[in-house]
Amino acid sequence: MDLFSRSWTALRTAVAELPDEDFARPSGCAGWLVRDLVCHLVIDAQDVLITLATPTDAEPTRDAVTYWEVADTPPTGDDPLDALIVRLAAAYEDPFLLKFHLDDVGSAAGRAAGLADRALRVGTRDVVLTAGDYLSAYVMEWTLHHLDLIAHLPDAADPPAESLAGARGMLERIAGAAFPASWSDKDTLLVGTGRRAPTAEERADLGDLGDLATKLPLVLG
Repeated sequence: MDLFSRSWTALRTAVAELPDEDFARPSGCAGWLVRDLVCHLVIDAQDVLITLATPTDAEPTRDAVTYWEVADTPPTGDDPLDALIVRLAAAYEDPFLLKFHLDDVGSAAGRAAGLADRALRVGTRDVVLTAGDYLSAYVMEWTLHHLDLIAHLPDAADPPAESLAGARGMLERIAGAAFPASWSDKDTLLVGTGRRAPTAEERADLGDLGDLATKLPLVLG
C-alpha cells in the first residue's frame, strides 16, 4: 500500500472510530472543532476526485514539494472559506452524517487514487503536475490533518509511522534543510509547521542549525 493510501485510510479510520462527543472538541486547526476539520476532509476528498478527473496535456509546473506554498502567517480561522466550513459542518448536526459522508466520498477518492496512472498530468489550483506527485503531496495533507484531528484527543491513534516519516522528508525538502535528528517525526511536523511552539531544548537544537530557525514556522497552503 503506497503512502497516499496508507495515510488516507488511517485518517478515515481515526474519524470513523471517534465517539460522537469528540466532534465538539477543539481540533489542532485554529478556530475549528473536530467536526469542522472532518467537514474539511470531505472537501479534500472531493478535490482529489475532481483533480484526478481533470487531465491535461500541459507540461508540469509543480512537483510534490513545490505544490506547497509557504505563507507568512498561520491561519486564524477568520478566512471566509474557513468560516464557510464551520457553517457547513454545523448543518450536518448528527456526527453520523459527517462520518457517513466522509466514508462515502473518501472511499471513492481512495479508489480513484489507486486506479490513477501516476504519469497522468492533472490540473489543480492553476498548476499542472503528475498524478503521482499530486498524490504524494497529499501525504502531507493527510498526515498533518491526522495530527490536527487528535490534537486534543489523547486516546486517539497517531498517524502511521511511515506517513510521519514521509511527511517529515517532504517538509525538510520544502525547508531546504534537515531538522535535528534527535527530534521525532511527529515533533518535527508539529514544530516545523507551527502547530506547537518549540520547547527550550528544541530551540537550542534549532540554534545549532543556522538559518532553519529563521524559516519557521512553515505555514503550508
